[in-house]
Order: sequence, then structure tokens, then C-alpha cells
Amino acid sequence: MTLSSLNWVSRFTDQTPGDAEKGGTSRQVPGACWSRVDPTPVPEPVLRLWSREMAVELGIEAGEGDVLGGSSLIKGMDPYAQRYGGHQFGNWAGQLGDGRAITLGEAETGEGVLELQLKGSGITPYSRFADGKAVLRSSIREFLCSEAMFHLGVPTTRALSLVTTGEDVIRDVMYDGRPAPETGAVVCRVAQSFLRFGSFQIHAMTGDFETLRKLVDFTVRHHFPGHRTDSDEALLEWLKQVADETARMIAHWMRVGFVHGVMNTDNMSIHGLTIDYGPYGWLEGYDRGWTPNTTDARTKRYRFGNQGRIGEWNFARLLESIGPLMSDPERLYEALDYYRESYQAHDRNVWAAKLGLGELRPEDEELISGLVSNLEMVETDMTILFRSLSNLSSPDVSQIEFAFYDPETIPAQEWAQWLSEWWQRVDGQPDLEGMRLANPKYVLRNWMAQLAIDAAEKGDYSVANELHEMLKAPYDEQPEHEGKWYQKRPEWARHRVGCSMLSCSS
Repeated sequence: MTLSSLNWVSRFTDQTPGDAEKGGTSRQVPGACWSRVDPTPVPEPVLRLWSREMAVELGIEAGEGDVLGGSSLIKGMDPYAQRYGGHQFGNWAGQLGDGRAITLGEAETGEGVLELQLKGSGITPYSRFADGKAVLRSSIREFLCSEAMFHLGVPTTRALSLVTTGEDVIRDVMYDGRPAPETGAVVCRVAQSFLRFGSFQIHAMTGDFETLRKLVDFTVRHHFPGHRTDSDEALLEWLKQVADETARMIAHWMRVGFVHGVMNTDNMSIHGLTIDYGPYGWLEGYDRGWTPNTTDARTKRYRFGNQGRIGEWNFARLLESIGPLMSDPERLYEALDYYRESYQAHDRNVWAAKLGLGELRPEDEELISGLVSNLEMVETDMTILFRSLSNLSSPDVSQIEFAFYDPETIPAQEWAQWLSEWWQRVDGQPDLEGMRLANPKYVLRNWMAQLAIDAAEKGDYSVANELHEMLKAPYDEQPEHEGKWYQKRPEWARHRVGCSMLSCSS
């Protein structure tokens, strides 16, 4: 079975308003949800990375580099770029859209419909002044991270393949006036759909309520079974599901120490999936104020500790866009309150699981705040600290020493006190098995991804494949990988571009 044997359908382009013009000329596209555009052929497509798990879900066995690189199409595909808008860093940015992504089509798998999209496949009407291409480093980061997140149990879009294109793409990595050629690449990513909060915002903000209504009806009919759109009450029930799934996703980010880095409303999936892997990062030293995005370095709007609140802010912008369809828009505050309640509930569940507490008690708030305070006293690796707690045999500070960057600065007294309080709270019997399922041993740290990129840029994809395989079992011990990958950030990565500093082109 190959891509050509899939049952291709075209629900989105058949059932929502589209652009009358085809092709990639940059333009405003009022009254449309999409524009038909074909991927730009590339000179030498070579399949480099492949997700067997995603292929099995699609019901295919092998990848076709020419199709997955954008050089040829299969009968039944109906390629398009989606139109959407968005708030970027809190400011309305107007029409955005898929500037470097083209959906090949929707595949009926027998279990449901999945959308296959090429990222880096050429110019679309929404590319503005860009080339619509992607480079190898950003493509490796997207492929590895989306698959790693899936196996961590974090809601996410998936990756099927990575294809190099045989062409150079010019990029200014840090936007500092030093553009340079890089290896071009295309990732095929997969999701129920790539609809975003911004997909609805663009129509509301331009006063096109007719198209907004058609898009909402389409979205609920195909992606939210059991919901309706024929009343305020029905719309609220749908929005509450979106709220819960969004809150759940962000709580999972917090659980594993993931920072998205660019939580603009156009990067928020209507399905509560992590989408658009750009300047992301995992916490190394525990720091609620850390953001991996250099563009966000001054305001730190999208810092780790602010992600739950930004989710609420973004969800409020979605609610505003649905308001014109409501007879009583004031009722939308019910959905906003529901987000807050959902996030708090998911956050409590995360802490209970990470600390093996069972059900949280009111007094546990003090235990958790004490832990966070200790984590931030000195540079402490989040992943290793929580994994160490998951294997503790007694409340002994020496059993968590590996989590500290400088053992000589360990605040031993504070940790001894906290460990004693925690041990007493769980009656000396924390749910260690449950904790190990909540606290991964292996995550895709930026320095690990950078090593894969460094090797791949020399033609060696073995590091990327090694990481891909290891990250399929992030909660397992995997002793064969421990000495190499279960490590704190090495000093060479502390200030290196791609490890500590990332831009929106990352």
C-alpha cells in the first residue's frame, strides 16, 4: 500500500468557500477559507526520515519521495493552502494563512479522515514576500518533536516523513542580516485538520459572517460529532469542548516541561493539538520565566509559566470571533469560565500524577509551592529531578543529586525538609509506577535536536533516527541510551544558537 492507494476525499474544498483563482501569487483573498495551489517541484527529492507508526495509521507501507517532496501529485489529491488570520504577540496581524504549507488532501483511512500537509513545499497566496520553503534544521526539529510529543502522550499533529529537496534555501537564522544557504527539506505532517483559532478570526474580523457560519458548521459537522450549531446553547457546548481540549494540551506541556515559544492565535489548533513547531524548547534548568524564542526575549509573553494564561487569552479571541453567530454573546463568558476551570483541573491532575499523590488535598498546594521554590533556588534540571523522584527509595537528598548542575550549591537543607514533608504526605509509599508514567526519562532537548541537525547537514541521518527510535519509549529506562542521552544540557549548548536561542525560522 502506498499513498496512491489511499482513498482521497476533498471535504474542505467541496464544502467551504474558496478562492476563485488558483496559484501562488501573493494576494488578499476575501470571502475564502482556502486557495488551490500546487506544491513547487524540487530537483532531487530524497526520503530521509519516516514514521512507521504514522504510516500504519494511514494504512500505507512505503513513502514516495517525489510526492512527499512536492514534485508530483496523486489522482484524488486536491492541494490547497488555508487562509487564516491571527493575533501575533498580542496584536492583530490580519490575513496570514499557509505561507509555506500546502495540504495535499484528506485521506479516508477507515478509522476516520486525516489531512496530509507538506510544510516547505513552495509559494502560496499567503507567502507574502517569502519563498514558501523550509530548511533541513527546522524540518528535523518538526519531525522529531511532533513524533516525540505523540509518544509522550501530549496532543499533537504528527509527522509522516522528511524529504530533502536537493536545493539550497537562503535563510537568516537569527534575523541579524547574515543570510546563508541551507539544505532545503519538506515535512509531511498529519492531523484531523489544520484549522486554527485564526481560521475563524479572519472572517469575524473582516465582517464576513456568512463565511464564518459556513466554516463553523463544517468544523462541527465533521470534527466534533455529537455537537450542533443551531443555537447559542449548542455553540457553547462545542466551545466548551474546545476549551477543555486546549487546557488539557497546555497542562501536558507543563507536565513534560515543554515551551511552545510562539503561542499566537494562528498557532492554536481548534482540536487542542500542539501545532507549528518553531522556536520551541524543553526546560533544562527549571525556570518559569524561560522562553526559547528570541523574538519574545524582552516581554517573555510566551514563557513557560505563562502558557496556561496565554491559552485563556487566545481562547477569548476565539470566543470573540464566534460572538457574531450568537443571539446573546454575553453567554460566551460561560465558555471562558469553563476554560479556567478545565485548566485548573488538568493542572491539579498533572501535579498529583507527577508527585504520586493520588487525589490532591487542599494542603498539597503548600507542598507544590515549596517544591517550585526549591526548583528555582539553583539551576535544577526539571526532567531529571522528577524522574529521580519517581525512583526514590527514601527521602534522601543524595538520590536526586544528579538533577543539579552544580552539586556544591545544592540547597540541601531546603530539599531535605521538602523531601521529608512529601514522604510523610504519601505515607512513605508514593505511587512510583504512576509517577514514572507522568515523568518522562527522555525528552527532545534542543541540544539533542541540534546534534541530529549537525550530523544531517553532513549527510548523516543516524543521530536523527536514533533519537526518533529512543523517543518512542520516553517513559522506559532504556539503559543503552542512558549514558548518552539522559544528561543535563552540556556546557557547549548553554549559549549556542539552536540550543538556547531560537528564532521563528527555527
